[in-house]
Amino acid sequence: MDILIALAAAALLIALGTRLIHRLNAQHDARIAAHHFSDPFPAIFRPPGHSHHTPTEQASGHRVTGTWP
Repeated sequence: MDILIALAAAALLIALGTRLIHRLNAQHDARIAAHHFSDPFPAIFRPPGHSHHTPTEQASGHRVTGTWP
């Protein structure tokens, strides 16, 4: 009888551990999917409209938010 209880407890612990690992992997996959990585090959091909801005284009896009003494 004691052996059956021990086996049932071991099986329950294994099942709970498997469930915990599965939930952690799903959470990790969701976190990776939400992260936006850079272009895989920016030097080979970039779709129209997705090119990098030159420093002059970036400077013209800034707006003044305060005054400098």
